[in-house]
Amino acid sequence: MKQIQPQWYDTWFDTPYYHILYKNRDDSEAEAFMSRLVKALGIKKKAAILDVACGKGRHAIYLNKIGYDVMGIDLSQNSINHAKQFENETLHFLRHDMCIPLDTTYDAVLNLFTSFGYFEKDESNVKAIQAMKANMKPDAYGVIDFLNIHYTLKHLKPFEIKAIDGIDFKIEKWVENNYLFKQISFNAEGQDFEYTERLKCIDLALFQSYFDEAGLVPERIYGNYNLDAFDKEKSERLVIIFKRK
Repeated sequence: MKQIQPQWYDTWFDTPYYHILYKNRDDSEAEAFMSRLVKALGIKKKAAILDVACGKGRHAIYLNKIGYDVMGIDLSQNSINHAKQFENETLHFLRHDMCIPLDTTYDAVLNLFTSFGYFEKDESNVKAIQAMKANMKPDAYGVIDFLNIHYTLKHLKPFEIKAIDGIDFKIEKWVENNYLFKQISFNAEGQDFEYTERLKCIDLALFQSYFDEAGLVPERIYGNYNLDAFDKEKSERLVIIFKRK
């Protein structure tokens, strides 16, 4: 039998170095975003929320803290193991593939902080969105928080070095075949490492085609975590609020 090689996200996301590189993410910004989002969508306290590709659970933990019943899923076992220490009666975490629906439906299904577009084929992206739909109650909201690819490519830094916890992360970025690549090389504990992230360049039009195929309708589009209107040229984020047709 031919051995199937793991996808890049299967390995890189499960290393401690991934979490070191991205340790400086702004939790206060993420929490403010969540507070604004649930208020804008009118999601009532104690509602059930699914956080798809939740990572270590920072959004899920905060949503639970402010009164929601939250399930977080992620493919990284290390991330789920970390998140599980915060579990309680209304907060749970599960290692799970985002392309496969759970057997429960929710009042809101969220996919946050560019946790999308990792797959090689468009069919897999559609499958992930269809899984989100399957986990949405009939009147539920779905949310995808992605980068504004147009803005990102216009301001792309081809090379930079980030020094974090005594490690110099050398980061190269480039675009090839409609994918954004980020190669990360560094030395840690006397050993050289190299990982390459790959992200599909998904713009609003391509997302629209995914939603059409999945039977979903974008209802609102925001351009940042303050929930300002989306501007293709100026917005750093692409936050899409969608519902069932």
